[in-house]
Amino acid sequence: MKITDVRTVLLTGPCTDDPWLSVFKQSRSAAFCEVETDQGTVGVGETYVGYFFPESVPLVVAYVREILINAEAFEPEELDVTLLTRRMRTCCQYWARTGLGAAALTGVEAALWDLKGKLLGRPVHELLRAGRRGNGSSGAAASVAPDSLPAYATGGPSPWPRTDLFAKIDFYRSLGFDAVKIASGYLDSTSREEVPTHGSIQAAVELEAGKLAALRDHAGSELGILLDGHMGHREGPERWDLDTATAVLTALAPYEVFFFEEPLPYADAPAWAALAEASPITVAGGEQLSTLDEFTGFHSRGAFGIAQPDAAWLGVADFVAVADLWAGTGGRVAPHAWGAGAAVMQNLHAAFAVDNTAIVELPPAAGPLHRELWTDNLVLRDGAVLRPEAPGLGITLDESIKERFGFSPGAEEFSSVPGKLMRS
Repeated sequence: MKITDVRTVLLTGPCTDDPWLSVFKQSRSAAFCEVETDQGTVGVGETYVGYFFPESVPLVVAYVREILINAEAFEPEELDVTLLTRRMRTCCQYWARTGLGAAALTGVEAALWDLKGKLLGRPVHELLRAGRRGNGSSGAAASVAPDSLPAYATGGPSPWPRTDLFAKIDFYRSLGFDAVKIASGYLDSTSREEVPTHGSIQAAVELEAGKLAALRDHAGSELGILLDGHMGHREGPERWDLDTATAVLTALAPYEVFFFEEPLPYADAPAWAALAEASPITVAGGEQLSTLDEFTGFHSRGAFGIAQPDAAWLGVADFVAVADLWAGTGGRVAPHAWGAGAAVMQNLHAAFAVDNTAIVELPPAAGPLHRELWTDNLVLRDGAVLRPEAPGLGITLDESIKERFGFSPGAEEFSSVPGKLMRS
């Protein structure tokens, strides 16, 4: 068997069917990679780059295409995804060792894992677990993934007034979620402007503590609450420093927050370490890190209590390596998953491939570029996501989907690009 084609599929569709998110963003782009064999089997993967800079992905995929179509012939059980991924990365060392180039390659890597799973009739999480046992990983004692993992609805901005926030939480609970993540601060539902704290530590503390007290009064103690500072891309007075983050997280201790994500920008790893040591709440981060080496630097400082690799940004295999790294010091992982349907499934399989997954992020009321790809292979039951059993990643990217959601430039996400008007 030979690989005969490697190609990119760019699509644009509704960002979500969640009314609490679609009010802020209606459209999204996505970049998929397809790897086809001479027997017609096609593996599909997604890179999260497609959400930010989709036009760049075909250039990277075209660059590595020849590497794969000129690779050795193989029997299905001999398809060495690790070898082919390493070969691609070696050929791109100067411009894809980290960052965008590295992240774009994750879509091709995922397509190879999907291809192998389809050829062998086995889910990717099973292949990943088998590979870890073969490498003697200490974190791979369990031969079978758990039946389910706890999940949370990723809810984006905290709407103002609070009655809107309560309605949003109630909506997610009606979908079957027992845990919800919302952003720090408030976003006015009418003006779409952030409710400012003007860089005041006391104002930030009062806002966040007041929000959590109100949520606990409304939802009770049984609701899992996660918070996201989004400080990785904030600018101006609402961007926290170590003193602000420490004060806020300390003030939230009575409210049983599961974790606080991205309370600081990534440029200052020592500040993360200091916060993790001082905070009574678990500090989580890592969604913007594109290599295992980047995670290693934060891990060596004890900066993340929970690491948040994204298998569509970091890669499926390196997600597992990050999980093993954190497991070695008693830490856990919680995948970041805000790509389209294939990216979510890549993260789901990676989460089931390791034994220290704390919780799984899921887009609530997902749009068609999510649910039409995973069909019935993603199931939420009693607040937990069930182990996927379909071969490969369990995704479908057929011609109907490609035709209905043709690519439309300008629907990408970006953060504070002066002069650029975001197409919602």
